[in-house]
Amino acid sequence: MAPTLPSLDVRRLRTYIFRLPLFTRIVLLLLALFWILELQQIWNIVQWGALIPQEVNLGTMYRLNTYPLIHRGFLHAILNSLALIPLLERFESEHGTLLTGSMFAGPLSTLPAAGYLLIERGILRQNTAILGASIWVFVLLGVEGIKTFKANPYFTIATYRIPTWTTPLVLLLFTTALIPNTSLLGHLCGVGVGYAYGLGYLSLLAPPEKVLRWIEGKLNLLGRLPHYVSIDQKTYGRQNNRVRLRSSYFNETGGLLVSPGTAGKETFHSMFDGDASSGPLLKVAKTAPIENEGLGEANMTVVGSAQNQFEQYPGEAPTILALRKDPRVLKIPPYLSAVCIIVGLVWLLLLPLNQYSRHTYISENALLPGQVHTYFGGSEQNIFNAYKHEVQALAGKSHENIATQLSEIFRSVGLKAATQKYDYHAAGSKHSGENAYAILHAPRGDATEAIVLVAAWINMDGELNQSGVALALTLARYFRRWSLWSKDIIILITSDSKAGPQAWVDAYHDEQSAQSAAPLPLKSGSLQGVVVIDNALNHRFESIHIVYDGTNGQLPNLDLFNSAVHIISGQMGIGVSLQRIWKHDDSYRERLETMLRGMVSQGLGHTSGPHSSFIPYHVDAITLQAVGNGWQDEMAMGRCVESTFRSLNNLLEHFHQSFFFYLLMQANRFVSIGTYLPSAMLVAVNFTIMAIALWVQSGRPPRRKMVFTTTETVKGPDKAKESGVEVVEKDGMVAIIPKEDMATVERQLFLPVLLVVAFHFLGAIPLYVFNNTDRDVLSQTLTFFALANVFLPTFLAITISGYTTLSSHRLVLLQCFSLLLLGMFLATLATLNFSLAFLVGLLAAPLTFVGVPLSAENGNAPLRLSLRRRVAYNLILHLLSPPVVVLAICRSFGVDTGEMLAEAAFGWKVSGLRTQVVVCCVWWPAWLVAAVSVSPML
Repeated sequence: MAPTLPSLDVRRLRTYIFRLPLFTRIVLLLLALFWILELQQIWNIVQWGALIPQEVNLGTMYRLNTYPLIHRGFLHAILNSLALIPLLERFESEHGTLLTGSMFAGPLSTLPAAGYLLIERGILRQNTAILGASIWVFVLLGVEGIKTFKANPYFTIATYRIPTWTTPLVLLLFTTALIPNTSLLGHLCGVGVGYAYGLGYLSLLAPPEKVLRWIEGKLNLLGRLPHYVSIDQKTYGRQNNRVRLRSSYFNETGGLLVSPGTAGKETFHSMFDGDASSGPLLKVAKTAPIENEGLGEANMTVVGSAQNQFEQYPGEAPTILALRKDPRVLKIPPYLSAVCIIVGLVWLLLLPLNQYSRHTYISENALLPGQVHTYFGGSEQNIFNAYKHEVQALAGKSHENIATQLSEIFRSVGLKAATQKYDYHAAGSKHSGENAYAILHAPRGDATEAIVLVAAWINMDGELNQSGVALALTLARYFRRWSLWSKDIIILITSDSKAGPQAWVDAYHDEQSAQSAAPLPLKSGSLQGVVVIDNALNHRFESIHIVYDGTNGQLPNLDLFNSAVHIISGQMGIGVSLQRIWKHDDSYRERLETMLRGMVSQGLGHTSGPHSSFIPYHVDAITLQAVGNGWQDEMAMGRCVESTFRSLNNLLEHFHQSFFFYLLMQANRFVSIGTYLPSAMLVAVNFTIMAIALWVQSGRPPRRKMVFTTTETVKGPDKAKESGVEVVEKDGMVAIIPKEDMATVERQLFLPVLLVVAFHFLGAIPLYVFNNTDRDVLSQTLTFFALANVFLPTFLAITISGYTTLSSHRLVLLQCFSLLLLGMFLATLATLNFSLAFLVGLLAAPLTFVGVPLSAENGNAPLRLSLRRRVAYNLILHLLSPPVVVLAICRSFGVDTGEMLAEAAFGWKVSGLRTQVVVCCVWWPAWLVAAVSVSPML
């Protein structure tokens, strides 16, 4: 199979849809109609038709039939519909339209509902509502599970034999674990009813076949209703004794599958004509006996064809051997990968809706945010003004002079003060300064815990944080007068917003480099929380912008954020904004924009403020930034900080009750990891699905147009082997297969594994270059790398071809291992930095569908792609190559490329930024493998 996305056969899809039987069409129409009714706000269709235990009485018995037709939202309806269509169509084709309609309008809907009501209301005394067609899906899965068990009782994993009837239960557990808000009890009731129907216990509830025939004949339903399936038209009767021969289901190997008949013999003698390109053509030549006992005698003529298969009726499950050899199986993964990507993206877009997001709440009860009266204000305004004049007087002086003067101010109010020098070099630039800090020892504490108040001299926008530093000095003097503190308070003034905080927190935990940062002469206990003040305004402000993103996408505990929001907006009545969206109207668009901006910031993993340096040390921190032009003054911001510190002072232990992984939609709405993680996992798993498909394809022998022709009597398996065929018996089925198709293809693993490892280590070159190049030439370096990247795949292809030949099997294995590693890396990364994994997964998605397919005629020779396809593949790959994407993003958002790369280099050297590793050593090598695979030089 090609690792390319096969073209969608619209004709086959159209034929399948147009041939859906009548009742299946009616159900789909009802599902669509009820979903449309859900969009209006006049009549609550969910409340009217859902199965709500306490709402069911004699007047609302209709709920026992309506609940499968009603869904909560479009995604719920479309997923249930896609799962229901093939199962319901199969059931109707087997049993007829009239019987299917009567069963699903009656026992197959009401019995699961009755069982659910009995347990939920009668035993558990709960009132959980259920709705959705998934109940029918699990009923039909239960029916299919029993049917499969009768034909094939067990499947083997390692040395364990597992009953096949457990398959619906396994699917039930996966559904419950992966999909939120699913009813385990409701689905169990559906599976139970399906089991009962499959075992025949509900046969008494089915209308008699004689009655159904009489109704059909009397009303002439077959002539009047299009797509109606009558009793005589259905696939097989209730005795499952009808068999039909169809050429499109013959075994891929060209072998003949024989199923023992009820009389002990089946008679047919077949010739298969046609080749892999023209499709199979079945001709029945004559009949001859084939004995059941050990395939004692078989008179046959077999002409092997790659696509000829035998299909028994759906009532008898095909053997595992036939399924494994079925070429149509490998047509599914590309479409399945595409579905995973689309569903993952749609899943993300649904998160801002009320059904998938939640209101924020405080998990740590000891915090008691906003429960204290604040006293900061009044005369403190004069002190603040005096400190602000001193800050303005220090503007423009050296870092040493500033730190010395700030230390004197700390000592003047009775605090122990100290300074720390630091000096970092990154991207050819020097980042040096001197931090000043003071420690207020808690009168009621033992110096084992501390909370930190930070104000950077220069904020993230490069402006003098005059009001922020002055407010921090004022609060230090104010806190000194209170005796209620149970934790030490550290007031830290840093020279800048990135290097200074990083140097201080590294030294506080003794993790600093001796050449870059000096040790701290004064320390306190473990840090419990950090609040950063950023107010560079020289006038009153309108609202407070909370910045919470940490390095490498790490986030503070949600309780700290929620406490700050509760205090600022609830207690103080000040507006709160996130992700630089100053006016938030709580619409879907604003929620989505806030979430996406947060994902971009988290995905970049850069330092977004002084607080970012603390989060990698498991110290929860946020930045409070004054924005806008309003009527709130610095005293209001001081009261917010005071109340926040009073709450942190109440902590009995480190933040742990609330979430560390979340996405914020606005100040009081969020999505937890359990809800958003499946979207990134679905994007990541698409690479794994294609890797598995490529692995299976690589182990298949080359296809043949014609393998052999034999006309002779085969007596027993030994004689069959002498005739060039292999006789395989399994699950009551007998397969006569050419011996060549039973041979195992030896996979040549060494070269593909070596190349994949080499390509990933090759990513260390751009990683080193971009992290050690001067800021002035970083932009030109990226442009040169983007141009070199155009010719690099061709150069590598020529180099590899000079030493060895990359056969089609090796190319398939090369892409298999590359996609497998990419999927594994992204799935692991999604649990640590969801946003980066999701964004890289989307940008790398085309790698799933691009590559060199195996030849249909010779599996050891590459298939020559058409010039148009090669040009298209190369164009797509080079437009989505990592350097081109970086250049396009910088140009789109007006960001200087050199500044962005210099910021990344600074993060690599100082903050421990690891985004470059993902781009250079995960994404780019996977792209390089795909580009080499479609190179015209192979």
